[in-house]
Amino acid sequence: MSDYKDYNDKDPSEEQSDEKKETRKGDASTTANAGKSDNSAYEDVCFICRRPESKAGKMFKLPNNICICNDCMHKTMETVSQFDYQGMLNNPNFQKEMDDIAKKNGFPNISIVNLADLRGDGGIPNKQKLKRKKEKEDGKSEEPVLDIKKIPPPHKIKASLDEYVVGQEHAKKVISVAVYNHYKRVATGTMDEIEIEKSNILMIGPTGSGKTYLVKTLAKLLDVPLAIADATSLTEAGYIGDDIESVVSKLLAAADNDVEKTEQGIIFIDEIDKIAKKKNTTSRDVSGESVQQGMLKLLEGAEIEVPVGANSKNAMVPLATVNTRNILFICGGAFPDLEQIIKERLTRTTSMGFGAELKDKYDKDKDILSKVTVEDIRKFGMIPEFLGRLPIICTLQGLTREMMVKILKEPKNAILKQYQKLLELDEVKLEFTDDALEAIADKAMERDTGARALRSIIEEFMLDIMYEIPKDDNIGRVTITGDYIRGTGGPLIDIRSNLVTGRLEDLKTYS
Repeated sequence: MSDYKDYNDKDPSEEQSDEKKETRKGDASTTANAGKSDNSAYEDVCFICRRPESKAGKMFKLPNNICICNDCMHKTMETVSQFDYQGMLNNPNFQKEMDDIAKKNGFPNISIVNLADLRGDGGIPNKQKLKRKKEKEDGKSEEPVLDIKKIPPPHKIKASLDEYVVGQEHAKKVISVAVYNHYKRVATGTMDEIEIEKSNILMIGPTGSGKTYLVKTLAKLLDVPLAIADATSLTEAGYIGDDIESVVSKLLAAADNDVEKTEQGIIFIDEIDKIAKKKNTTSRDVSGESVQQGMLKLLEGAEIEVPVGANSKNAMVPLATVNTRNILFICGGAFPDLEQIIKERLTRTTSMGFGAELKDKYDKDKDILSKVTVEDIRKFGMIPEFLGRLPIICTLQGLTREMMVKILKEPKNAILKQYQKLLELDEVKLEFTDDALEAIADKAMERDTGARALRSIIEEFMLDIMYEIPKDDNIGRVTITGDYIRGTGGPLIDIRSNLVTGRLEDLKTYS
C-alpha cells in the first residue's frame, strides 16, 4: 500500500512546471492585450467590403489582424467551393505555371497573394476606422458631453472674440447669441417638449474682413471639432470633384473619427457664393444649383452616409452614418456684385422732381451690405430653399483705415507682435512709430484686399531688415518710421550706445 500513489496528487516539480506554464500564458495574454490597446478604441473594418463592425456585425479574426465580416466570409467560401482548390494548392508546379502564363500575356512577376505579407489590420489605417461607442457601466450614469451650466454666455463669448478680432461688433454679437442658443439646444434636446429648430448662419462680407478668422477663433474658444470646407470643390454626385458628404467627412476626421463628437461640431463652408446659379448657361450646372439642392438635407438635419478618410464614396472606403441635426453650419462668402443688386433695389423708386433720390446716393456708402435682404441674395443666384435653411444672415463691414491700424497692434497675435517676437530671438528690439502704422494702413486701403494686404506690405519692407540684422551683433533696436514705409527715408538703428538714422545699405558702415 505504501507504493500506492493517488493520481490526483502531483509531484512538486510538476507543480512548479505548471506554475511556469501559467505564468507564460499570463505574460503572453498581457503582451497580446498590449498590442491591441492601441486599436481597441476603434471598430474593426472588414478587409473585403470595408464596412465597420457596427454595420457588418460580428467579424472573423484571421492571422495578421485581418478581419472579415460574416457575409463576406460566406460568399468567399461559396466561391472557393466551386473550384478544385485542394488540387491547385497541392500542385508544386502551380506557381511556375502561373508565372509562365503571366509572362506570356505580358504581365511578369505576378504571384499568389500571401496573407503573411499583409500587416496592420489588413492595411486599413486608423484614419479610416470609426471609434467605438462608449458603453455605459452598470450603476454609473454617463455624463453628458455638453452641460448647460458650462456653456459660456453670449457676452463672455463676445469678450473672448474681442481679444482676437477687431471691429465687426454686430457680427460678433450675432454669432455669440446663435452659438449659445445652438449648444443649449444640443445639450437639452427639447424644452417642455418643444423642439427647437437649428439656427444656421450665413456670413456676408468683403474679402479680408475676417469671416474665416472669426469662425476659427470661435471653435478654438469653445473646444469643439471644426471643419472648414471650400464650396468651390464641391460637385454633384457622380462628377469629378468632392461629393457633398465630404464636408461632414472632414468634420469626422477633425473629431478623430468619433461619431458622437462629430454630431456636435461646427462646419464652416467658405466661398458659398461660388455655388450660385450660373446665369445665361445652357449646360448642366454640376457645381452650382445642383450643389445647393444636394446640401438642403445636410443643412436641415438628416442621417447621411459619410465616407471615412476620403472625399468620395467608393467600394474601398468604409462608410459611417452621421446625423447632421445638431451640427451647426456657418456659410460665408464675399458675394461680389451684391452691392450693385442692393443699390438697384434701393434706387428703384427714383423719380424726377425736387423729392427725387439721386442715382449715386449709395455709391459712397461703405456699409451698403448691411441693407441686404433675402430677395437680394436670391437674385444673386441662391435658391429660396437653400436660403430658408440659413435663417440668420450676418453681414461684416469693410475695413476702415482706423480698423487697419488696430489690427496691426491690438489683437493677441497681431502681425507686429509676431515680427517683434522673431527679432527678440536675435536679441533685437523692434518698434513701430504711429506714423509708420498709418502709412501701412494707407497702402493696405489702396490694395482693397482687406486685412490680407497688411501681411504682404509688412513682408515687403521687413525683408531687408530680417536679412541684414543677423549680420551684426551690435544692433540693439530697430525703429520703423513712416518715411521708410513710403520709401523716402530709412529706419532708426540703435547700435547699443548710439542712435543712428540711415538706410539699410548703411548698416555695413556702422557695423
